[in-house]
Amino acid sequence: MPGLFVTFEGGEGSGKSTQVARLAARLRALGMDPLVTREPGGTAVAEGIRALLLDPERRPVPLAEALLMEASRAQLVATVLRPALDAGRICLCDRYADSTLAYQGAGRGIDRAQLAQWNTAATEGLSPDLTLLFDVEPSLGLRRRGDAPGATNRLDREPLEFHERVRACYLELARSQPERWVVFDASLGTDELEAQVWETLSPRLSRTRV
Repeated sequence: MPGLFVTFEGGEGSGKSTQVARLAARLRALGMDPLVTREPGGTAVAEGIRALLLDPERRPVPLAEALLMEASRAQLVATVLRPALDAGRICLCDRYADSTLAYQGAGRGIDRAQLAQWNTAATEGLSPDLTLLFDVEPSLGLRRRGDAPGATNRLDREPLEFHERVRACYLELARSQPERWVVFDASLGTDELEAQVWETLSPRLSRTRV
């Protein structure tokens, strides 16, 4: 039986990572064993790339940033995601290929058609079954990030206009593939969002057993 591949997307401070953790906890409570991972990251190689990409003291040029993202993604897909999906597991991924279109495409200005080709190469065509977009006004999301414990990262420190371009791209992507994307109002409370995520996902769980 095939697995189920669910990705979580959204701007900074959208709360998507919290929803990944909450959904994983629900699934475990039902006796399932979801794979929970993130981009960039999820493997030793990719976590090293993540540290470099988010370091405020480093500023790779946009093209280098995009290529590092693709390298991280290729490693994650080949060594973690595909084996788990082949085993029939539910895979929850905090960001995936759409983030590159939004951040390095709309945000940095790299040609999105080129990025889409790189995404296809890095993922070997692996596309999510479902993508959950947590949409929030960038000003609110950045304020949340500033209020949260811990240091802000390099992307948090980009100007508001950058984050507005990222948000606009996400919404455009969601409109272009409504069969894959579900958009949530991320200004809502955490519990309400959790309930909406569960309502969206639970009908699909018959596709997998683990």
